[in-house]
Amino acid sequence: MSRDETDTSPREDAIRLLARREYARAELVSRLTAKGHVAQAVTACLDALAEEGLQSDARFAESFARSRVLRGQGPLKIRVELERRGIDRDCLRATLEALEESGELDGFALACTALAKRFAGPGDTPRERARRERFLAGRGFDAEQVRHALAHAWDDT
Repeated sequence: MSRDETDTSPREDAIRLLARREYARAELVSRLTAKGHVAQAVTACLDALAEEGLQSDARFAESFARSRVLRGQGPLKIRVELERRGIDRDCLRATLEALEESGELDGFALACTALAKRFAGPGDTPRERARRERFLAGRGFDAEQVRHALAHAWDDT
């Protein structure tokens, strides 16, 4: 690139970012202002991109949540990560509910799969079981999902 970075408009930089992957609006604001664009210009640019359908927090949230489900992460961790990326609660709730209704985000099944993939069995000692519990909690599963997984992760094996 021979062009000076200051020659690019917020729109050009935003489109360049969005061409690679979806971004939440808050992430784009942060990246564009870090490049030296004026906050008012960034806001106007992102409003226009959203109106044109080129940037959507709902689309970002769905894509992000699906990718995390495929990694074996639980609903709690996915929720925290989306909040951290600036997704508002209504959009977050709608996204997670849609994934739950479609069966893609079944915390109990995901916990069982993640646990069975990582460990050969439930563990013989309290220390081993505690290790499995910490593993699942770190992945974003609640206590009920952890108990379920410890009891049923190896049922099919």
